[in-house]
Amino acid sequence: MPNTNWIKETKGFSLIELMVIVAIISLLAAIAIPNYINIRNKPYCSQAETDANNVKSALLDYFSIPSHVNLPDISDLKVVTKNPVVISGDPNATIAITVTDRTGRCPINYRRASSDWDTTESKYTKYMSKE
Repeated sequence: MPNTNWIKETKGFSLIELMVIVAIISLLAAIAIPNYINIRNKPYCSQAETDANNVKSALLDYFSIPSHVNLPDISDLKVVTKNPVVISGDPNATIAITVTDRTGRCPINYRRASSDWDTTESKYTKYMSKE
C-alpha cells in the first residue's frame, strides 16, 4: 500500500478566497444601496407633484364659478393633500401652487431634473396662468 501522508486534504476556503468574496460583495453593495435608496424615495417626489396637479384641478373647478374672483385658501378647495400647499399669485394673471415635500426625502438628482423643483429645498411649484 502506498504512503499517502504527503497528500493533504483541503476542506473549505482559504482566507484569501474569503477576503476576495467579501470585497466583491462590498463593492456590489456600495453600488446597489444608493440606487435602491433613490428608487425608494422617488414616490415622495411623485406625491408632491400629484398634490400640485390635484390643487390645480380644484382651482380650475373653483374659478369656473363666475362669482369666484379672489384667490381661494386651500381649505376652500376641499382637496385632500399629503403635503403642505401654499397658493399665491394673482388670479387674473399667474397663480403659483407650491407644495413642500413633508418628508424631505425627494432625491436631489430628481429635483435637479425639473425646473419646477427647488434644488435647495424640497419644494415643487406649479404655475397656472389665465388663458
